[in-house]
Amino acid sequence: MTTQRQRVAIITGAGSARGIGFAAARLLGSGGSRVVVTSTTDRIFDRVAELRAAGIRAEGVVADLTDQTGVDAVVTCASDAFGGVDILVNNAGMTSVSDSYASGAVGGLPLDHWHASLERNLTTSFLMTRAVAGFMRAAGYGRIVNVSSVSGPVAAYPGDVAYHAAKAGMVGLTRATAIDTAAAGITVNAVAPGWIDTPSASDHERAMGAAAPVGRSGTADEVASVIAFLAGEGASYITGQLITVDGGNSISEERGR
Repeated sequence: MTTQRQRVAIITGAGSARGIGFAAARLLGSGGSRVVVTSTTDRIFDRVAELRAAGIRAEGVVADLTDQTGVDAVVTCASDAFGGVDILVNNAGMTSVSDSYASGAVGGLPLDHWHASLERNLTTSFLMTRAVAGFMRAAGYGRIVNVSSVSGPVAAYPGDVAYHAAKAGMVGLTRATAIDTAAAGITVNAVAPGWIDTPSASDHERAMGAAAPVGRSGTADEVASVIAFLAGEGASYITGQLITVDGGNSISEERGR
């Protein structure tokens, strides 16, 4: 029988050394999983080198996951290198280093920007989930964790309607997929980070984190710990759920104190 230390995990959007994706890859790998990490640039190979230096069996793929060809390359890598896929962490999205699409409010957002944001933040997760489902069904086991956001499913801020819509859509994708795959031994859950101090966080975002009830922004490692739990054996009876990781920010009624 396959043990936890032999699981194979794909983590998308893991190019940043201080991002949620790489933190999740590092934690899953340190727990014994073999990992395949992806990014849109070749910095992913720096992350692979760091994982291997830590004794983790890892492969990296540069891929555009809005395109089926890129998705196929990632899944083929996992299959060829490690024999299948047990865990999928859909973290790709938000803002890529090559992104030319600005955020926008509903009244002024160009249609192509809307489509681009949904492709990057929602379609990537759908394509990756669809691609690994066959492996997981055949094995009778799977863990899919979608990295959504507080923004969209729980709350909103002005001027980024497409991002909010996409991240809310990830929760719908999570719940629908959970129902479709539960009988096959696959769980599907989502994590909703709040203000997290990563390299892409702005000074404004860090200030918002400082105003959270716990008095600070979260860290990538704190989000990764929830991802790892949902990807583990102990979460076998949890599916279709959204776990918020925001230091209590979304439940605070009083602001500006």
